[in-house]
Amino acid sequence: MTKIKFCGLSRDEDIETVNILHPDYIGFVFAKKSKRFITPQKAFELKKKLAPSIQAVGVFVNEDIETVASLLNDNSIDLAQLHGQENNAYISALKKLTAKPVIQAFCMTSKEDLALAEKSIADYILLDSGTGTGKTFDWKLLHDIKRSYFLAGGLHAENVSTAIHKLHPFAVDVSSGIEVNGIKNKEKMTAFLTAVKKEDKIL
Repeated sequence: MTKIKFCGLSRDEDIETVNILHPDYIGFVFAKKSKRFITPQKAFELKKKLAPSIQAVGVFVNEDIETVASLLNDNSIDLAQLHGQENNAYISALKKLTAKPVIQAFCMTSKEDLALAEKSIADYILLDSGTGTGKTFDWKLLHDIKRSYFLAGGLHAENVSTAIHKLHPFAVDVSSGIEVNGIKNKEKMTAFLTAVKKEDKIL
């Protein structure tokens, strides 16, 4: 079954919705330049209201290693997602400070990007068109991939079935595709999850 991640949650209403829909993961964005940025304190408060069966992912861009480890170890988040220029040395140092899983994101523009992703020592890799672009990348780049991955970038209820059918990703990650005017939308979240579940039944 394809895992589902709703990213960029920031409101109590978002948590209420996901507690009903039960995606596998939700994401809190800690990158200050992002329009979806929330503070660690806000994330901690939202996490306390999150159903225990849903894992919270913290999204970081070139953040201090100790800061990431602290948020993992105090259970504000369950996984860290690295979206900057973090390398294997960074991940190795982080893993010395925490036992929690790490996702490393890669912007997919060429076969060379795929080769880099497959060499990552992170627990999971996430393949995207870029940080928060809301656009898909050329899925043909993934034709020879040998590692399971989170698929992100431009996904929404209308194209996620095709993505799953063609690519069979470990998980699908959506943010702007479940928003209306920059706000998470219950109907779009429901439609996305329904589309994934329907395609999984077909497969």
